[in-house]
Amino acid sequence: MAKKVLILSASPRKGGNSDLLCDQFLRGAKEAGNQAEKIFLRDKKINYCTGCGACQGNGGKCSQKDDMAEVLDKMISADVIVMATPVYFYTLNAQMKTLIDRTCARFTEIRNRDFYFSVAAADTSKRALERTLEGFRAFTSCLSRPKEKGIIYGTGAWKKGDIKGSKAMTQAFDMGKKV
Repeated sequence: MAKKVLILSASPRKGGNSDLLCDQFLRGAKEAGNQAEKIFLRDKKINYCTGCGACQGNGGKCSQKDDMAEVLDKMISADVIVMATPVYFYTLNAQMKTLIDRTCARFTEIRNRDFYFSVAAADTSKRALERTLEGFRAFTSCLSRPKEKGIIYGTGAWKKGDIKGSKAMTQAFDMGKKV
């Protein structure tokens, strides 16, 4: 049975290393017959959460008028969510953290989802990326029955395109095919 796969690319650079990994996952997922979509967060207007709490008193409707409601609807309806970030100073980048914070309005509706995490960093050590993965895991620990299905480690990728030809590219494609 085909699944709905949503890939959230937090790369600030189209064709950046983490974005290229997203494209490979997308290609694999589509090749396997799944309905797959990549959202390039840079192309969306997603404001910071202001902590106003309005969403908690009005049925999960954020008071801000931006693109987050659309993205959140897609997260809620997806079977599989891929969260991809470049690693800056050993943690999630601002685009991904902003998205996570803005799920506050309806995060309880993201249930029983399969999650894949993709990280790209100049550092060559997978161990050095654990803090970044803990950021993703902190988010998913707030959800109902999330399933962490895989991690793509795009290590040793500093300049745009460094990831090309790496094992991570193959891994991303293969994981996409197996969702």
